[in-house]
Amino acid sequence: MMLGEDHVGAKVGKTALAWVLRQTNVWYMLYHFAQKASKDSSFSQLQTEVSILDDLFTWDDPSDHNNLLEGFNINSQYNRNRDVFSNGSLNNSPPFASNLQGAHSHLHSVSQKDTGGLLQVMQPASNPGSPPPSPPLASPIGQGGTSDPNWQALKPTVRERNAAMFNNDLMADIRFVVGSPGCTQVIPAHKYVLATGSSVFYAMFYGGLAECKEEIEVPDVEPSAFLILLKYLYCDEIQLEADTVLATLYVAKKYIVPHLARACVNYLETSLTAKNACLLLSQSRLFEEPELMQRCWEVIDAQAEMALKSEGFVDIDMSTLESVLSRETLNCKEMNLLEAALNWAAAECGRRDMEATPQNKRAMLGNALYLIRIPTMTLEEFANGAAQKGILTQQETIDIFFHFTANNKPSLQYPIKARAGLKSQICHRFQSCAYRSNQWRYRGRCDSIQFSVDRRIFVVGFGLYGSSNGAADYSVKIELKRLGRVLAENNNTFFSDGSSNTFHVYFDNPIQVEPETFYTASAVLDGGELSYFGQEGMSEVTVGQVTFQFQCSSESTNGTGVQGGQIPELIFYGPTHDEH
Repeated sequence: MMLGEDHVGAKVGKTALAWVLRQTNVWYMLYHFAQKASKDSSFSQLQTEVSILDDLFTWDDPSDHNNLLEGFNINSQYNRNRDVFSNGSLNNSPPFASNLQGAHSHLHSVSQKDTGGLLQVMQPASNPGSPPPSPPLASPIGQGGTSDPNWQALKPTVRERNAAMFNNDLMADIRFVVGSPGCTQVIPAHKYVLATGSSVFYAMFYGGLAECKEEIEVPDVEPSAFLILLKYLYCDEIQLEADTVLATLYVAKKYIVPHLARACVNYLETSLTAKNACLLLSQSRLFEEPELMQRCWEVIDAQAEMALKSEGFVDIDMSTLESVLSRETLNCKEMNLLEAALNWAAAECGRRDMEATPQNKRAMLGNALYLIRIPTMTLEEFANGAAQKGILTQQETIDIFFHFTANNKPSLQYPIKARAGLKSQICHRFQSCAYRSNQWRYRGRCDSIQFSVDRRIFVVGFGLYGSSNGAADYSVKIELKRLGRVLAENNNTFFSDGSSNTFHVYFDNPIQVEPETFYTASAVLDGGELSYFGQEGMSEVTVGQVTFQFQCSSESTNGTGVQGGQIPELIFYGPTHDEH
């Protein structure tokens, strides 16, 4: 009877031990260790134990399992084990990894904790193609950590595993409180990742004056921009938007991440227009981005009137305002500059909670007012405009009137020399012109040509041929399209003296033309039917630093094409050999 009970007890013990070891997936390691020990003479005393282990792992009696394990709540025990892994209590344990040859499994991580005498071990990753050893946990990795102890196995690349840590509390060893007071956001991060992407972060965490704080306040950075920076450092991804690109450029400069800064500058350059050029100029001066500054100046010079009337102009700083007002190459009237300066001064009064009176606006402008070349206005512009604004003193008004009318002109604080403005350039696409018995006729039909450029330019207007049969007046509608969309059009007139000279017609404002895309230039003339026409046309023409490519347009219904016809010239502003 006693022998029977001992036998039953032994079987129960062996069955329970086998179940525990199978559940923890360490039997394979223990078994091979026992085999190695049994082959060593110094461990001969362990041969009995090795035999027991061998028998234990190979013993399988389903009937005994059913009988002897009755009463064991296996599911309950599994759930307790799972809870230990999922509650984060093992996250800080050192990982254990073993690389086995052949078909052996790779153990990604093993963590141990003594819970009532039971050894608890993280599940190893299965061999490729094999079913998982246990039901996977449902919750994926997230901001609050992970409930899947084997999430790494689902990320096959370093980039994916690193990206999983982005804005994630799991293993985070630093937190940033980002944003101005009242609008802050706590963002978790990992020092190692940040230090490998930024010398500033490296000095902050591993330098001689390393931060020991658990939280770092960053009040001068917008949370959205800080997250874009981290997204790049963790994931090699750059996601820029118009509303956040300037803030992102600031944070990229702050933490010396040049590739992200360059991406921001490229984004700004491609989205640069007359509406935002002045504001971007102000920002690029602060960020010390000379290339972006140069691009802004190109737009402001060529499209000055539109840039000065933009909403963003009133938000620029005083230094940028002075730079604009003193710019020699601006293509605009001085009256437009004066009105823009007064708009800026009114906005500055508002920022300082002051009433926008003429006296206060003058005070806001200070010496910047003397950069406006008021004496270069026409007498009519001055008398009906500047003199009526209340911004000038009585003596200044009298002196400027004398400047216009008197032979003995008074000395003025305002510049009296007109701005040089931009010098236009002309692309001639024909090598010669002619008139013959088959002279060019119009009859309301459209002359059209397509062109593209390799550098950004601003189209000012077209040069056109006139009458070959004596002097004549012409009316003309000119148009510039891109992908079928009208960018600009203008109805104009010109007088042809009967010579083979071209006659220039202009748009109201220069039109920005981007490189590497085709635009359509069109003209519909009405006037003397007989006209000169171009011949020996060129499909490629280089002017200064700009190369034009020409091709025929399907909109041309009057015979104009690459080889001959109308629209012999494109008038534009663009870079020159003098620019560096």
